[in-house]
Amino acid sequence: MTPVLDARDLVRIYQGRQGLFARPTPIRAVDGVSLAVHPGETLGIVGESGSGKSTLGRMLLGVDPAQEGEVRFNGCPLPAPKTPEWRALRARMQMVYQDPLAALDRRLTISVQIREPLDVHAFGTPAERDARVHDLMRSVGLRPDQADRYPHELSGGQRQRVVIARALATNPDLLVCDEPVSGLDVSIQAQVVNLLRDLQGGRRLAMVFISHDLKVVRNLCDRVAVMYLGRIVEDGPAERLFANPQHPYTQALISSVPEPGRPLETRVILQGEPPNPAKRPPGCAFHPRCAIATDICRAKAPPLRATAPGQTAACHHVTGAPASQAA
Repeated sequence: MTPVLDARDLVRIYQGRQGLFARPTPIRAVDGVSLAVHPGETLGIVGESGSGKSTLGRMLLGVDPAQEGEVRFNGCPLPAPKTPEWRALRARMQMVYQDPLAALDRRLTISVQIREPLDVHAFGTPAERDARVHDLMRSVGLRPDQADRYPHELSGGQRQRVVIARALATNPDLLVCDEPVSGLDVSIQAQVVNLLRDLQGGRRLAMVFISHDLKVVRNLCDRVAVMYLGRIVEDGPAERLFANPQHPYTQALISSVPEPGRPLETRVILQGEPPNPAKRPPGCAFHPRCAIATDICRAKAPPLRATAPGQTAACHHVTGAPASQAA
């Protein structure tokens, strides 16, 4: 099956400065990331703040172009940003942002904003667009009487539903969600997650779900990729990865999720903060915080390798899967 999204060896470098007259310092926000998402599949991307998750999400849509590597959408290379071909393709790939109030125009009613993608891409007749807006509002749980309200008149959960409805207006094949529930109450988070799952099931929608909330990721995603300092350090089916994490960083992240009956003493506590990406440590970038790091970790960066069927990890101390299982 051809993946909806296929990204290979993506690199994004920014130029940072330590002072006004200092030389620019290259910062590898995304460093050699490869991933694929198939129809109807949800890929979760997790990691600490500054790991490159949001930058990667924008690169997958072509909003931030890759300086190295390639993104293929339904088997075809992604067109250059801002070109007519790229704008036309955006009807089939949409993004749900973290802050719905910032993503919406406070001067326009929500029905106008949900309809906007239909107007931009000239979908159907005006009457068909109005009917489509009505159907979208109903599908995300918004009432007809809310159509003429402005964003500030809605709750945070309702605004996020508006953003989701607008993203789904053009029937996209791919949805990239960047921390879509991080600012919501727990009960509202559950409603939005259930909404996304229901909408995806009926549309065979491929979804990339970027989040730091591992409980939400485990509940929603089919596969999970763990990022650290711009690189994927582990990737695998969600249930298998949460049940048997291979990389020490993944083990620490998962142990931080509270579970009834599990003693707090069993948690893996990471020491220190993630390194400065402008001064990436040699070898494995995680070694300054890793309890099992050895000399090889400080000298050589580990490649991603198969550790179980469908699961990979980048760690020198993880035993690789037999060839028959890795295939």
